[in-house]
Amino acid sequence: MTTATASAGRAARAWAVLDGVPDPEVPVLSVRDLGMVRSVDLAGDGTLDVVLTPTYSGCPATEMIERSVIEALDAAGLGPVRVTLRRAPAWTTDWISDDGRRKLREYGIAPPVHAAGEAVPIRIVRGATAPAPSCPHCGSADTEQISAFGSTACKALWRCRACAEPFDYFKPI
Repeated sequence: MTTATASAGRAARAWAVLDGVPDPEVPVLSVRDLGMVRSVDLAGDGTLDVVLTPTYSGCPATEMIERSVIEALDAAGLGPVRVTLRRAPAWTTDWISDDGRRKLREYGIAPPVHAAGEAVPIRIVRGATAPAPSCPHCGSADTEQISAFGSTACKALWRCRACAEPFDYFKPI
């Protein structure tokens, strides 16, 4: 096996391991589901370089996520590992994978709404409108916002008029 082949295999195994590193806020999602893992490369010194973009620049869980990534890769025998945090470009909900969006719905959180394939920006101006999310419980589009703030700053609280269930909506950014 060539060195290049071995390096590619190690990086591929690292990507697979990162599928199992949960986000501390929404543990049904992995750091890969959220699109936080920007790259995995093998450095010249043999260190596995992982580049992460936090979902929020001031996220209090950033250090925990970084530590979880290192621990998971070390436990899989893929170390040594170096994590670099890259905050630009800023993370966007566009980076959430289709599988991640499915997992959010199944977990009871409405994923960010996109219009015609484009992200819908958060509106702070009174009276601004954006497409309403569908209910993750019954699928109805007849929903209403209860509060602009949900269980965390990145979510809003909504209610379904059809099944009357409240749900969090992952705000698009």
